[in-house]
Amino acid sequence: MSRSFDKLLDVIDTLLGPEGCPWDREQTPHTLCDYVIEEAFELVEAIRDGKPDEAAEELGDLMFLLCFISRCFQKEEAGFTMDDSLDMIRRKMIRRHPHVFGEETVDGAGEVLTNWEKIKRAEKADAAGENEPPKGVYSSLPKGLPPLLRAYRIHSKAARNGFTWATDADLESQLESEWKEWQEAAASGDQQRKEEEFGDYLFTLVELGRRHQIKANSALHDANVKFLNRFNTMEKVVQAQDRDVADLDLDALNALWDAVKGKE
Repeated sequence: MSRSFDKLLDVIDTLLGPEGCPWDREQTPHTLCDYVIEEAFELVEAIRDGKPDEAAEELGDLMFLLCFISRCFQKEEAGFTMDDSLDMIRRKMIRRHPHVFGEETVDGAGEVLTNWEKIKRAEKADAAGENEPPKGVYSSLPKGLPPLLRAYRIHSKAARNGFTWATDADLESQLESEWKEWQEAAASGDQQRKEEEFGDYLFTLVELGRRHQIKANSALHDANVKFLNRFNTMEKVVQAQDRDVADLDLDALNALWDAVKGKE
Protein backbone atom coordinates (compact mmCIF):
# COMPACT_ATOMS: atom_id res chain seq x y z
CA MET A 1 0.00 0.00 0.00
CA SER A 2 2.66 2.53 1.02
CA ARG A 3 4.79 1.72 -2.04
CA SER A 4 1.82 2.20 -4.38
CA PHE A 5 0.98 5.45 -2.60
CA ASP A 6 4.56 6.71 -2.91
CA LYS A 7 4.60 5.78 -6.60
CA LEU A 8 1.42 7.77 -7.16
CA LEU A 9 2.95 10.79 -5.46
CA ASP A 10 6.04 10.39 -7.67
CA VAL A 11 3.81 10.50 -10.77
CA ILE A 12 2.13 13.66 -9.52
CA ASP A 13 5.47 15.28 -8.72
CA THR A 14 6.65 14.51 -12.26
CA LEU A 15 3.47 16.01 -13.73
CA LEU A 16 3.98 19.16 -11.69
CA GLY A 17 7.73 19.33 -12.29
CA PRO A 18 9.62 21.61 -14.71
CA GLU A 19 9.37 19.02 -17.50
CA GLY A 20 5.86 17.96 -16.58
CA CYS A 21 2.43 18.51 -18.11
CA PRO A 22 1.54 22.12 -19.01
CA TRP A 23 -2.12 21.60 -18.10
CA ASP A 24 -1.36 19.98 -14.75
CA ARG A 25 1.12 22.68 -13.84
CA GLU A 26 -1.57 25.34 -14.37
CA GLN A 27 -3.96 23.73 -11.88
CA THR A 28 -4.64 25.02 -8.38
CA PRO A 29 -6.70 23.58 -5.50
CA HIS A 30 -9.50 25.92 -6.57
CA THR A 31 -9.54 24.84 -10.23
CA LEU A 32 -9.69 21.17 -9.19
CA CYS A 33 -12.80 21.47 -7.00
CA ASP A 34 -15.29 20.64 -9.76
CA TYR A 35 -13.26 17.57 -10.75
CA VAL A 36 -13.40 16.29 -7.16
CA ILE A 37 -17.20 16.62 -7.13
CA GLU A 38 -17.48 14.89 -10.51
CA GLU A 39 -15.24 11.98 -9.50
CA ALA A 40 -17.08 11.60 -6.19
CA PHE A 41 -20.39 11.31 -8.03
CA GLU A 42 -18.90 8.73 -10.42
CA LEU A 43 -17.68 6.69 -7.45
CA VAL A 44 -21.11 6.85 -5.80
CA GLU A 45 -22.75 5.74 -9.05
CA ALA A 46 -20.42 2.74 -9.35
CA ILE A 47 -21.13 1.73 -5.75
CA ARG A 48 -24.90 2.09 -6.10
CA ASP A 49 -24.86 0.16 -9.36
CA GLY A 50 -23.06 -2.72 -7.64
CA LYS A 51 -20.00 -2.56 -9.90
CA PRO A 52 -16.90 -3.17 -7.74
CA ASP A 53 -14.48 -3.07 -10.68
CA GLU A 54 -15.70 0.38 -11.66
CA ALA A 55 -15.71 1.44 -8.01
CA ALA A 56 -12.04 0.44 -7.73
CA GLU A 57 -11.20 2.61 -10.73
CA GLU A 58 -13.24 5.56 -9.47
CA LEU A 59 -11.63 5.28 -6.03
CA GLY A 60 -8.27 5.57 -7.74
CA ASP A 61 -9.41 8.62 -9.71
CA LEU A 62 -10.63 10.31 -6.55
CA MET A 63 -7.47 9.47 -4.59
CA PHE A 64 -5.37 10.84 -7.43
CA LEU A 65 -7.21 14.16 -7.26
CA LEU A 66 -6.91 14.38 -3.48
CA CYS A 67 -3.19 13.72 -3.66
CA PHE A 68 -2.88 16.16 -6.56
CA ILE A 69 -4.57 18.89 -4.52
CA SER A 70 -2.29 18.20 -1.59
CA ARG A 71 0.77 18.56 -3.82
CA CYS A 72 -0.65 21.80 -5.26
CA PHE A 73 -0.95 23.19 -1.75
CA GLN A 74 2.63 22.14 -1.11
CA LYS A 75 3.73 23.92 -4.27
CA GLU A 76 2.00 27.05 -2.98
CA GLU A 77 3.85 26.63 0.33
CA ALA A 78 0.59 26.36 2.25
CA GLY A 79 2.41 24.86 5.20
CA PHE A 80 1.19 21.26 5.19
CA THR A 81 1.91 17.98 3.43
CA MET A 82 -0.08 14.84 2.66
CA ASP A 83 1.53 13.25 5.73
CA ASP A 84 0.11 16.10 7.82
CA SER A 85 -3.40 15.48 6.44
CA LEU A 86 -3.19 11.74 7.10
CA ASP A 87 -1.91 12.32 10.63
CA MET A 88 -4.70 14.84 11.29
CA ILE A 89 -7.42 12.40 10.30
CA ARG A 90 -5.77 9.55 12.23
CA ARG A 91 -5.71 11.60 15.43
CA LYS A 92 -9.23 12.92 14.83
CA MET A 93 -10.68 9.40 14.50
CA ILE A 94 -8.98 8.34 17.73
CA ARG A 95 -10.33 11.40 19.58
CA ARG A 96 -13.86 10.91 18.28
CA HIS A 97 -14.00 7.20 19.15
CA PRO A 98 -13.24 7.25 22.90
CA HIS A 99 -15.43 4.15 23.26
CA VAL A 100 -12.91 2.29 21.09
CA PHE A 101 -9.58 3.92 21.92
CA GLY A 102 -10.43 5.10 25.44
CA GLU A 103 -12.40 4.09 28.50
CA GLU A 104 -15.87 5.39 27.56
CA THR A 105 -18.84 3.12 26.96
CA VAL A 106 -21.79 3.75 24.67
CA ASP A 107 -25.26 2.32 24.30
CA GLY A 108 -25.68 1.86 20.56
CA ALA A 109 -24.88 3.79 17.41
CA GLY A 110 -27.16 6.69 18.32
CA GLU A 111 -25.06 7.56 21.36
CA VAL A 112 -21.92 7.31 19.22
CA LEU A 113 -23.28 10.04 16.93
CA THR A 114 -24.33 12.21 19.87
CA ASN A 115 -20.87 11.95 21.42
CA TRP A 116 -19.30 12.65 18.02
CA GLU A 117 -21.14 15.99 17.83
CA LYS A 118 -20.16 16.93 21.39
CA ILE A 119 -16.50 16.13 20.76
CA LYS A 120 -16.59 17.99 17.46
CA ARG A 121 -18.03 21.13 19.08
CA ALA A 122 -15.42 20.96 21.83
CA GLU A 123 -12.67 20.73 19.22
CA LYS A 124 -14.05 23.76 17.39
CA ALA A 125 -14.28 25.74 20.64
CA ASP A 126 -10.67 24.93 21.52
CA ALA A 127 -9.52 25.94 18.05
CA ALA A 128 -11.45 29.23 18.17
CA GLY A 129 -9.55 30.64 21.13
CA GLU A 130 -10.77 32.88 23.94
CA ASN A 131 -11.49 35.98 21.84
CA GLU A 132 -13.73 34.27 19.30
CA PRO A 133 -17.40 33.34 19.85
CA PRO A 134 -18.07 29.61 20.23
CA LYS A 135 -18.96 27.70 17.09
CA GLY A 136 -22.62 26.82 16.61
CA VAL A 137 -24.17 23.43 15.91
CA TYR A 138 -24.27 24.12 12.17
CA SER A 139 -20.95 25.93 11.84
CA SER A 140 -19.31 22.97 10.10
CA LEU A 141 -22.22 22.12 7.81
CA PRO A 142 -20.92 22.43 4.22
CA LYS A 143 -22.84 24.95 2.14
CA GLY A 144 -22.14 23.01 -1.05
CA LEU A 145 -23.99 19.82 -0.07
CA PRO A 146 -26.83 18.78 -2.40
CA PRO A 147 -30.05 20.22 -0.90
CA LEU A 148 -31.67 16.91 0.08
CA LEU A 149 -28.50 15.70 1.78
CA ARG A 150 -28.08 19.07 3.48
CA ALA A 151 -31.66 18.89 4.80
CA TYR A 152 -30.92 15.41 6.17
CA ARG A 153 -27.80 16.71 7.96
CA ILE A 154 -29.73 19.69 9.34
CA HIS A 155 -32.40 17.41 10.82
CA SER A 156 -29.78 14.98 12.15
CA LYS A 157 -27.90 17.70 14.00
CA ALA A 158 -31.11 19.21 15.35
CA ALA A 159 -32.28 15.81 16.62
CA ARG A 160 -28.94 15.13 18.32
CA ASN A 161 -29.43 18.38 20.20
CA GLY A 162 -32.96 17.47 21.28
CA PHE A 163 -34.82 19.69 18.80
CA THR A 164 -37.22 17.51 16.85
CA TRP A 165 -40.77 16.21 17.02
CA ALA A 166 -41.42 14.07 20.08
CA THR A 167 -43.18 11.28 18.19
CA ASP A 168 -43.76 10.13 14.62
CA ALA A 169 -47.42 11.04 15.11
CA ASP A 170 -46.45 14.64 15.87
CA LEU A 171 -44.31 14.73 12.76
CA GLU A 172 -47.07 13.24 10.61
CA SER A 173 -49.45 15.89 11.96
CA GLN A 174 -46.93 18.53 10.93
CA LEU A 175 -46.76 16.99 7.46
CA GLU A 176 -50.54 17.20 7.17
CA SER A 177 -50.37 20.86 8.16
CA GLU A 178 -47.60 21.55 5.63
CA TRP A 179 -49.61 19.76 2.92
CA LYS A 180 -52.67 21.93 3.59
CA GLU A 181 -50.49 25.04 3.39
CA TRP A 182 -49.13 23.80 0.07
CA GLN A 183 -52.66 23.26 -1.27
CA GLU A 184 -53.62 26.79 -0.24
CA ALA A 185 -50.50 28.19 -1.88
CA ALA A 186 -51.16 26.22 -5.07
CA ALA A 187 -54.71 27.56 -5.20
CA SER A 188 -53.47 31.12 -4.70
CA GLY A 189 -51.38 31.09 -7.87
CA ASP A 190 -48.57 32.93 -6.05
CA GLN A 191 -45.40 31.30 -7.42
CA GLN A 192 -43.12 32.47 -4.61
CA ARG A 193 -45.55 31.21 -1.98
CA LYS A 194 -45.90 27.88 -3.80
CA GLU A 195 -42.13 27.37 -3.85
CA GLU A 196 -41.85 28.26 -0.17
CA GLU A 197 -44.61 25.88 0.93
CA PHE A 198 -43.36 23.12 -1.33
CA GLY A 199 -39.91 23.52 0.23
CA ASP A 200 -41.38 23.39 3.75
CA TYR A 201 -43.24 20.18 2.96
CA LEU A 202 -40.19 18.57 1.37
CA PHE A 203 -37.97 19.64 4.28
CA THR A 204 -40.35 18.03 6.78
CA LEU A 205 -40.66 14.90 4.64
CA VAL A 206 -36.87 14.48 4.80
CA GLU A 207 -37.15 14.23 8.59
CA LEU A 208 -39.82 11.52 8.32
CA GLY A 209 -37.39 9.51 6.21
CA ARG A 210 -34.51 10.13 8.61
CA ARG A 211 -36.52 8.75 11.51
CA HIS A 212 -36.94 5.53 9.54
CA GLN A 213 -33.26 5.32 8.53
CA ILE A 214 -34.05 6.56 5.02
CA LYS A 215 -31.91 9.19 3.33
CA ALA A 216 -34.10 11.21 0.99
CA ASN A 217 -31.38 11.64 -1.62
CA SER A 218 -30.75 7.88 -1.77
CA ALA A 219 -34.45 7.05 -1.85
CA LEU A 220 -35.01 9.56 -4.65
CA HIS A 221 -32.03 8.15 -6.55
CA ASP A 222 -33.58 4.67 -6.40
CA ALA A 223 -36.96 6.04 -7.47
CA ASN A 224 -35.31 7.78 -10.43
CA VAL A 225 -33.62 4.55 -11.49
CA LYS A 226 -36.85 2.57 -11.15
CA PHE A 227 -38.79 5.08 -13.25
CA LEU A 228 -36.11 5.22 -15.95
CA ASN A 229 -35.88 1.43 -16.17
CA ARG A 230 -39.64 1.09 -16.56
CA PHE A 231 -39.88 3.91 -19.08
CA ASN A 232 -36.97 2.54 -21.13
CA THR A 233 -38.63 -0.89 -21.23
CA MET A 234 -41.92 0.69 -22.22
CA GLU A 235 -40.18 2.69 -24.94
CA LYS A 236 -38.55 -0.43 -26.39
CA VAL A 237 -41.95 -2.14 -26.61
CA VAL A 238 -43.37 0.83 -28.52
CA GLN A 239 -40.34 1.11 -30.80
CA ALA A 240 -40.63 -2.58 -31.66
CA GLN A 241 -43.99 -1.67 -33.17
CA ASP A 242 -42.34 1.08 -35.26
CA ARG A 243 -44.06 3.70 -33.17
CA ASP A 244 -42.99 6.50 -30.84
CA VAL A 245 -44.00 6.97 -27.21
CA ALA A 246 -45.17 10.49 -28.00
CA ASP A 247 -47.73 9.05 -30.44
CA LEU A 248 -49.64 7.17 -27.71
CA ASP A 249 -52.37 8.77 -25.62
CA LEU A 250 -52.22 8.77 -21.83
CA ASP A 251 -54.56 5.79 -21.41
CA ALA A 252 -52.38 3.65 -23.69
CA LEU A 253 -49.22 4.76 -21.91
CA ASN A 254 -50.69 3.98 -18.48
CA ALA A 255 -51.78 0.52 -19.65
CA LEU A 256 -48.32 -0.17 -21.03
CA TRP A 257 -46.71 1.13 -17.85
CA ASP A 258 -48.85 -1.19 -15.73
CA ALA A 259 -47.91 -4.12 -17.97
CA VAL A 260 -44.20 -3.38 -17.60
CA LYS A 261 -44.59 -2.92 -13.84
CA GLY A 262 -46.47 -6.20 -13.56
CA LYS A 263 -43.55 -8.14 -15.08
CA GLU A 264 -41.02 -6.93 -12.49
